[in-house]
Amino acid sequence: MQIRDYQRGDAEAIVQLFYETIHTVNLGDYSPAQVDAWAPAVPDADAWHQRMISRCTLVAERGGEVIGFADLEDDGHVDMFFCRHDTVRRGVGSRLYQAIEDAARGRGLDGLFLEASITARPFFERQGFLVVAQNAFERNGVEITNFAMEKLLAEA
Repeated sequence: MQIRDYQRGDAEAIVQLFYETIHTVNLGDYSPAQVDAWAPAVPDADAWHQRMISRCTLVAERGGEVIGFADLEDDGHVDMFFCRHDTVRRGVGSRLYQAIEDAARGRGLDGLFLEASITARPFFERQGFLVVAQNAFERNGVEITNFAMEKLLAEA
């Protein structure tokens, strides 16, 4: 497995991975109505490409296939962090997270923050994040819960 910078050709795989992960992995913690509201369809790859190039986006790849991706905004916000459903709990997320944290340190950031799903919360707690708030938000008329989390980056 390698972690590399996002490339234009990754957009189709990323949007499919996003949709499939929510509809498989997150279905363990959210109702069918919630996952349908969260990801009602595979997102538009062209629109997501614009989003991915506007920030630091890293891709986990194995055998030429995208198996995970994460992005980091300039202020330390990790907006997206997804691993393909068949690679969960196999070290992909840990390697991808370490690469995001390294990128944050390289940019001189003091900390990271994100909104983790119920499913992802334990993973981010293992990475040293703390829950600062539980959130309930509405998407497509359905209430969904997530957790605001943050991690201060100690100087290396």
